[in-house]
Amino acid sequence: MSENTNRKTQIGIFVVLGGVLLLFIIMTFGHLRLFSKTRDVAVVFQNSISGLSVGAPVNFRGVKVGSVKSITLHFDPQDRKAYIPVVITLQTGQMHVVKDRSDQQQISLQAMIDNGLRAGLNLQSLVTGQSDIELDFDKSVPAMLHPRITSLPEIPVRLSTMEKLKNTLEQIPIKDISQHADTALLSITALSNSLHQDLPGLIASVKKTSDQSQETIQTATETIKDLRTHLDVTLEKMDKLLDTGTNQLEMRSQDIHKTLASATATLEALQDILSARSVDRANLDAALRDIAATASSLRGFASDVERNPQLLLMGRHP
Repeated sequence: MSENTNRKTQIGIFVVLGGVLLLFIIMTFGHLRLFSKTRDVAVVFQNSISGLSVGAPVNFRGVKVGSVKSITLHFDPQDRKAYIPVVITLQTGQMHVVKDRSDQQQISLQAMIDNGLRAGLNLQSLVTGQSDIELDFDKSVPAMLHPRITSLPEIPVRLSTMEKLKNTLEQIPIKDISQHADTALLSITALSNSLHQDLPGLIASVKKTSDQSQETIQTATETIKDLRTHLDVTLEKMDKLLDTGTNQLEMRSQDIHKTLASATATLEALQDILSARSVDRANLDAALRDIAATASSLRGFASDVERNPQLLLMGRHP
């Protein structure tokens, strides 16, 4: 009897320990918070939420503050748009308020939304494609609420970095770029073919031109050398000619000086002769008057001879 009682006691203890262990494993790996305060809020998406599943974590700057509770799809016939309300369970025990003088212990969700609290889809891994929800403050994003879609408190949505990148890539005109790239490749191919055909002849022409240029340079160099020799000889002759001219000018300068002195003396003498008070000028004036009188007499005699030619033979009769 005692053995059966001990065996039942051991089995009971084993079952209790197994249940406790099972509950611990479920709470640890199943992310169960049996004794923590929770609150359900909604996040309404309009874009694709591929990779997001029930149980996905909800983080605030890397700190887990909740998990995804449910995902549904709603269609609004009023605006003919599809909405995806995602209900998330926030663990309020993970969020604390710094105490101040008013000893405020809690802060309302609406106050946090007014302060810029926004939710966005975040890609956890490029390999698995799994996503989670990331919460953060961003006052630049306006608060777009959807009271027709959900009755729960709603956290406004903001575009994640990947969604912004996706939208940017979608706006890139890939088709036009592809067409321009095809046109550019065709142009490059045509240019390559043209160069393949024309380049050998061009290279041969350039080589020939280079050889001719080299010959021309050599000829010009030799010509310049000969010209330099002739220029040296010419410069030497010019130096000699200049030296000879300089010597002759030095030799002739004395004669020129004497000639100038003689001419100066002659001019001074003429000036003295032509002076109004000069005796020589008076004599010259008298001689000029005599010559004028003689010329007048000769003119009269010539007139008489012209009227009477016999005067040359018979003379004048008194």
